[in-house]
Amino acid sequence: MRFKHVALLGFSCVSLSVTASGSDGWELLSDLGAYGLVGAALATPAYKEDWQGFRQAAYSVATASAVGLVGKVTIDAERPDKSGNDSFPSNHTANAFASATTLNIRYGWRAGLPAYGVATLVGIGRVQADKHYWKDVAAGAAIGSLSGWLLTDKLDENVQLTPWATTKGAGVSVTYVW
Repeated sequence: MRFKHVALLGFSCVSLSVTASGSDGWELLSDLGAYGLVGAALATPAYKEDWQGFRQAAYSVATASAVGLVGKVTIDAERPDKSGNDSFPSNHTANAFASATTLNIRYGWRAGLPAYGVATLVGIGRVQADKHYWKDVAAGAAIGSLSGWLLTDKLDENVQLTPWATTKGAGVSVTYVW
């Protein structure tokens, strides 16, 4: 059995036990799911020595997280559990969907389908744990998906795109191997 199958089986067991443990279980599930997806989005290209994919995953997650944090600071929205005024948008969901979208675009549906399943559980978990409203989760999913779509290219080992920036300009370097 491959590692990814073991990981999915383990995550499934955790998710099944959540219903018995209430909102604390959902919160734990959403934490594990979000951080696990970010880890998978970074570890997969590193394992494959796909450094362009690694950079794209990092940029996608960082962008989703930054946009989410700006939203949290600028939009005064109370959490359902009254623990703070930083409910909108859900950063857990933004990071999960950025990771899932990056995995889907870069490595195809076999990586994307389970990743989107976990990302969806993260969003459900945030609502069930009383940390977010559905609109917060929907906004986080949109932010994450958009950052993934904008910053990730399909894997083509013959083409390398490398963004660059200096104090005098920015651009993209394209390398093609034939």
